[in-house]
Amino acid sequence: MKIVIEEITPEGLFEYARVPIAFEVKSIFQVELVGGGLGGMLLHEVPVNPYIKDYDVEETPEDWPKKFDVTNWGFFLAKEGGKTVGAAAVAFDTTGVFMLEARRNLSVLWDIRVRPEARGSGIPLFRYAAEWSRERGCTQMKIETQNVNVPACRFYQRMGARLGEIHRFGYAAVPAVAHEVMLNWYHDLKSDGLGKPE
Repeated sequence: MKIVIEEITPEGLFEYARVPIAFEVKSIFQVELVGGGLGGMLLHEVPVNPYIKDYDVEETPEDWPKKFDVTNWGFFLAKEGGKTVGAAAVAFDTTGVFMLEARRNLSVLWDIRVRPEARGSGIPLFRYAAEWSRERGCTQMKIETQNVNVPACRFYQRMGARLGEIHRFGYAAVPAVAHEVMLNWYHDLKSDGLGKPE
């Protein structure tokens, strides 16, 4: 069945939030410093005792308009046969969003989620978010994830994004996730070869 991407307003975030984002962590990328860091960093995938990671525990999509001015945000639902199977959110040119680095030509893929039964099926939310960003004059799209989300890292790499930052202490102020490593990916929009959204 054909996937249709639908843009929604913040009022539609209730439906957006019904798409689960939780996943099972089975391995992580462990960071190895080479020469104390002067020789770079290496990421090694290592198995861990499986556990569930759920980004919605601390903040749900319905919280975003309460915390940020979402005027310049895009919210998208992926639907198949009328059922919402995925969702994504993109931000750009928004005061107070540190991830945007005070750049007006950078967007942030704030969130992307797909129902467990539809993961890996080729839902074109990433492509749609990239095109949406390009249409607003952005030359790069930034994506934050963590070393505990190996499937997401593999996905962003397949989509042509490049790892731009390994921030070992990015969550030091948040005790529940202080052990996680922030990984920021950058996706060039001028020549990503993805074309128009499907």
